[in-house]
Amino acid sequence: MFGYYIIAGLIFLVSWLVSNTLKSKFKKYSQVHLQNGMSGKEIAEKMLADSGITDVKVVSVAGQLTDHYNPADKTVNLSEAVYMQRNAAAAAVAAHECGHAVQHATAYSWLKMRSAIVPAVGIASKLSNFVIMAGLIMTAMNIMGVLGNTIFFIGILLFAATTVFAFITLPVEYDASNRALAWLESSKMVTPQEHEGAKDALKWAARTYVVAAIGSLATLLYFISIFMGRR
Repeated sequence: MFGYYIIAGLIFLVSWLVSNTLKSKFKKYSQVHLQNGMSGKEIAEKMLADSGITDVKVVSVAGQLTDHYNPADKTVNLSEAVYMQRNAAAAAVAAHECGHAVQHATAYSWLKMRSAIVPAVGIASKLSNFVIMAGLIMTAMNIMGVLGNTIFFIGILLFAATTVFAFITLPVEYDASNRALAWLESSKMVTPQEHEGAKDALKWAARTYVVAAIGSLATLLYFISIFMGRR
């Protein structure tokens, strides 16, 4: 298990560094006020309208960096700061979340795939670590060795589902950012300086998903190596 703790520690460290950099970037670009004077809410509503989307609402939610698009009730949920503020960071986040709404409206294949497996992944993420630990303990203590290995293998399959989900999320997030940046530029919602700020902020936001996916894959491969070594 020592190897697992090393992997977990490295993942935590890189994740912490990327997360802190992301917060720093958003703080920096929150000081770049939009010349058009529009708030995140107004930016989102404008992008939806320009995309011909009339059945999606823009709402405010509590918290920081809690922004998301909910395809179930068709809402673009913006954190309070993004919803109200009028800066490059708010414009970037608002447009990005509307990018997901555009994906939904145009039946973007990667988003459809991710949405389809959400229920299964939700169950897998809750059970995988528990099942893996149970299998490892049973085999380590020589309690029903074959059954222990089987339980361990089931845990690995459950964890694999969360890893697949993490990688499917990558094209979804990058595509939403590309749509957002393209619209911000083509609609002249932002100046070149503001656009560069929005681009940099979204780049670091995307890296949080990359770190999560790589970390999940590294952990999965570690568990697989243990399983293969015990066969």
